[in-house]
Amino acid sequence: MTESLQLDMGTIKIADDVVAKVAGMAALETPGIAAMSGGLSEGFAKRLSGKNVQKGVTVEVGQREAAIDLRIIVLYETPIHEVCRMLQQNVREAVETLTGLKVVEVNVKVEGVAFKDDMIDFEPPVRSRS
Repeated sequence: MTESLQLDMGTIKIADDVVAKVAGMAALETPGIAAMSGGLSEGFAKRLSGKNVQKGVTVEVGQREAAIDLRIIVLYETPIHEVCRMLQQNVREAVETLTGLKVVEVNVKVEGVAFKDDMIDFEPPVRSRS
């Protein structure tokens, strides 16, 4: 499904995948987030880099609103509840700013904890500024 806004000059359509990618990038840029989770349906929580940020993100896009579900892995020794609140705020701001949609909810499911030693082979996404 795509989001469709009717404007004086025409219609703007924003695909669900675009909203999911924006949400995933905002999630990975949040301090305390180790990775997105591929879900337990894969047999284990698989860490994913920025190359596939839509994993761990599910969106429902309506006419002018979006609901977002995130599955994440947090870094050990970070206050999980604080990281999740910051994550919700960052994702809401990114999606609303970049798409114009009103985010009605950002649901977060913590599926794992990563230790810093586990992160040696994990490279966070590099965001280009152009």
